[in-house]
Amino acid sequence: MFRLPFLEDTTPPPFYLPQLSDKERTQLDKWFIGHRSQAYYLKRFGEFDKVGKLHARWNWSAFVATFGWLMYRKRYLDCLVYCIAGWSFIKLNIVIILAVCQFLFVGKLPDVYQVYVRVAIGGVVWLFWAGMVARWADAYYYRMARREIADAVEMYPNDKDAQKAHLIRHGQTSLMGLGLAFGVFGAILAIIVVQFVPLIAHQKEQQTIYDSHRMARAVQQRVALIYEKTGSCPVGMPVTADNQKVLIEVVGSLPYVKTDCAIVATVSKAGYPVRYLNGRNLTLYHVQDTDGKSLWRCQTSLNKKQAPKRCM
Repeated sequence: MFRLPFLEDTTPPPFYLPQLSDKERTQLDKWFIGHRSQAYYLKRFGEFDKVGKLHARWNWSAFVATFGWLMYRKRYLDCLVYCIAGWSFIKLNIVIILAVCQFLFVGKLPDVYQVYVRVAIGGVVWLFWAGMVARWADAYYYRMARREIADAVEMYPNDKDAQKAHLIRHGQTSLMGLGLAFGVFGAILAIIVVQFVPLIAHQKEQQTIYDSHRMARAVQQRVALIYEKTGSCPVGMPVTADNQKVLIEVVGSLPYVKTDCAIVATVSKAGYPVRYLNGRNLTLYHVQDTDGKSLWRCQTSLNKKQAPKRCM
């Protein structure tokens, strides 16, 4: 069975003091655990004592927010180690597994699905390791309790008040630690929103605008050939598939410019974070110069920074 490497699978459990009575051990556990979730952890500690060794049990708090749980339970140094070594190890696993999956099958999928598959693979790997931490969190906390209790008994063998003060200082819970954890999560979220989301949005924006212009140009070339052969605009010609993110229609006139044939490409179905592009359009319209030569010009509702160079 997979278990965390620093948890000894021995009998009796690590730092177990057999000279303590059940009543003394329970009282020391209460001082270390504190009032929050005391009944839960006393039950878990009793199970480990009864079996005589550590074993897996599920802890939802450690699964949902390991960082916050460690900070709340005053495991500050362990939390630092977890953030540096644990997260690095998880990210290394994600990179290696993504590279293998890319070689085996992801690279063979259509481009539109590859990003979602990579995100799903990364999420599964992260959930797997989060699950491993959650399964052994109670055993880890039991070990920390037994270690601190062993230290308290060794340093203050006949002083119950000193033992209590030691266990309260090194155990129980910390609202300040929990607040710091929320602050760190908030800072990370703010960095993502302020720094990374705009980068992703800019890339998706440019891709959407490029696709709109490319598709409109492709339709314009077809319409231009028909116009040259027939002398009329193929109004209503079907040019848009149902699943396209850009709706294209061929019209015979426009309200804002004089023309007898135009291709209007309107962005639709654009998702987060470029939903603001929905409704923006790019128009290629036909005009004749003073010599009677046919020309196709471009006009768009996009601003100067967004508009393709050919539409400036």
